[in-house]
Amino acid sequence: MNKIVKIVLAAMLMLGMSSVTLNADVAKGQKLYLKKLKGNCGMNGAKMASQHSQGEWETIKQSGKLADELKKICPKASDKALKEKYLEHYYDFFHEYANDSGNVPSC
Repeated sequence: MNKIVKIVLAAMLMLGMSSVTLNADVAKGQKLYLKKLKGNCGMNGAKMASQHSQGEWETIKQSGKLADELKKICPKASDKALKEKYLEHYYDFFHEYANDSGNVPSC
């Protein structure tokens, strides 16, 4: 009985941790970029994502400076478009279509 409880708790913990990782979404990031940033940035999603390589986007995100970098690339972007809840989705979109990824978005 004790062994079963431990297995169930471990499975729940793993499921809980994986749902955090799956929370952000490339498609949602693309939609948010089109809706909130494209007009102010004056460039399509492919050009915006290709501003950096995947490693550079990752470094920017890990350092917590993604909003600052987006503001630097798109000075007209509103603070409303750079809310914390959008940044993870923007990052996934930019990382997926970075200049060294070989992927091209449809926007």
